Amino acid sequence: MNSDSFPDIRALVPHEGEMVFLDRVLTAGTSTLCAEVTIGQHSVFFDAAGPEPGVGSWVGIEYMAQAIAAHAGFLARLRGDAVRVGFLLGARRYTANVPLFTLGSVLHVHVQHVLQGENGLGAFDCRIDDGATAANLANATITVFQPDNVNEFLQRSF
Repeated sequence: MNSDSFPDIRALVPHEGEMVFLDRVLTAGTSTLCAEVTIGQHSVFFDAAGPEPGVGSWVGIEYMAQAIAAHAGFLARLRGDAVRVGFLLGARRYTANVPLFTLGSVLHVHVQHVLQGENGLGAFDCRIDDGATAANLANATITVFQPDNVNEFLQRSF
């Protein structure tokens, strides 16, 4: 599938308004997804006051988490199910090779599903590449949890 074949990113993630950080899905399959984000002055966490305008590379963890959410949304839509809420549990070995994602950068956020438990726990190998040069900008393993029924889970948790 090409990027024109995918629904708007807002239809795949359980976020609204400016909290949707990604721009679009480029590719997706049963265990992978690649999303794109262009760093602009509109980007959440954009800092124009620093030595170079951009978004701190620490935000890469959220880009990765939203790409994972988009993958879950993509699979849900393939099954004819509704997009569901999930939870970011943690990031292991997050390594950023740049201090910030600079203004005008086009990032490709890749996620690869590597582990899924029957209890809703999952793990993804993730990386962020520069869309123009393919240079690796960040890597992590992200652990997530998606309960069958988020409302029931939250009721039991509190």
